[in-house]
Amino acid sequence: MRWLITLLVAILAVSPAFAASQEQGARKTKSAPDTSTPALKSSAALVIDQEAGSALYGKNTDEVMPIASITKLMTAMVVMDAGLPLTEQIVISEADKDLVKGTRSRLRIGTPLTRRELLQLALMASENRAAEALTRVYPGSTRAFVAAMNQKAVELGMWRTRFVDGTGLSSDNVSTAQDLTKMVAAAYGYPLIRDFTTDTKMTVRLANGQPMDYRNSNRLVSSQTWEIGLSKTGYISEAGRCLVMQARIAGRPVIIVLLDSWGKLTRIGDANRIKRWMETRFAANTSG
Repeated sequence: MRWLITLLVAILAVSPAFAASQEQGARKTKSAPDTSTPALKSSAALVIDQEAGSALYGKNTDEVMPIASITKLMTAMVVMDAGLPLTEQIVISEADKDLVKGTRSRLRIGTPLTRRELLQLALMASENRAAEALTRVYPGSTRAFVAAMNQKAVELGMWRTRFVDGTGLSSDNVSTAQDLTKMVAAAYGYPLIRDFTTDTKMTVRLANGQPMDYRNSNRLVSSQTWEIGLSKTGYISEAGRCLVMQARIAGRPVIIVLLDSWGKLTRIGDANRIKRWMETRFAANTSG
């Protein structure tokens, strides 16, 4: 009897039907979606389901780190909260030069721009002189502006956040990924901030009448595969490459925070890794 069973197994093993079944099973196993945690390169990261308020992914979410130009989202909210006229013209001055990092700007001294244009440049192109000019002309001067930034952070429950300037050039502007999701959520409530951070380009007139083109510092806003509602990039050497976004992925509104990405394109790569991971994960959860 034992030899008969062995013979039957051998026959089945070489039969076309059995081989096809085995091959089909192997294909299913090989093509099964990978819903494991994405391998991100950023030192800190957080992905929040905006509607549920729950974390979908987290990495070093409470580590206090420099945030560079992500700061400009708070700068914009303070300007908007003050109710200052957006049509008021402000002239770029020597006082708006970067004395912290010594970075250059295409926005020349003497250029007259409206407060609205300065906001758009600061948010879309991360223009430091534009942000500095906004803080300089704030009622009570820059010191009052920074105080308003920190007060706003307290109101939002950003307990591990501190601001010392409105540009983000100082490494003393610090926060956590957890706190920044609160700031992004609050900034998303301002339609003008949503519009300006997702504009792809802008043209301004310099003092001599020459046109100057600016483009969004986050190239993902022009991608047809992304649905982005708010975006802000940031970089100084101490902070690394940073990126925060509000976006809709796999039908879900999410807030993404990426801090201290070590490579020039790593934050973009991490954002795309999160997008693929979510699309795969939620497709897997809804199938069958």
